[in-house]
Amino acid sequence: MASCGGGGGGGSDVCSCTPAAPASQDFRHAEKHVPLPSSTPVQTTVAQILGWAFGPDPLDSTLRTGRELTLYQITTAYLQNARLISFDCDVHFEISDTPDKNAPRVIVETAIDSEYCPSRKAIEGGLAQHHFQLQYIANADVSQAELPQALPVSVLGLAFRDFEHNRGSVEVGTPWDSMGTASGGSNVTVRARSPKGQSATEFPKAFPQAQQLS
Repeated sequence: MASCGGGGGGGSDVCSCTPAAPASQDFRHAEKHVPLPSSTPVQTTVAQILGWAFGPDPLDSTLRTGRELTLYQITTAYLQNARLISFDCDVHFEISDTPDKNAPRVIVETAIDSEYCPSRKAIEGGLAQHHFQLQYIANADVSQAELPQALPVSVLGLAFRDFEHNRGSVEVGTPWDSMGTASGGSNVTVRARSPKGQSATEFPKAFPQAQQLS
């Protein structure tokens, strides 16, 4: 299995990946690759996000609207799963409201965009301190991206509504993702978007400064 930077036609590090698929095949690509606003974030929790109504699936051409225009911050969450995706070179993180491995999760994603490079490298280094290596792992093998123990993190990002499909582990409980940054335990920094799951909602990709995992 390719290690960080070695998949998706990528280079030597976590910032030099070439997507396996063109942008035209990435659902709502333009709506995911947007900068984070400088506004004061609205405080929320993983539990609250899991309770958001899914609504109908958006179309590939659907513009951001409603909740997707709001910058959210989760001050306390737990990182359960982390992997690189060769399709679009995003880093995917699955977070929960409690450290319980069976707790429902939300997906956070950090894009390959250059502005995220410092954050992606910090995340890679922080996870390495916990003897965990980011790897390109297919959805069918998502269990291989599971952390031995959950790490406390915080997340800053935009909400993003994905379409309903299998995007992660069975614990992912919503299609709402968070596109942005996450930080937490032992200096692990994460830029991500929130939950992938049974429905098709995501936290839009967030683009603020990376935060530190504690």
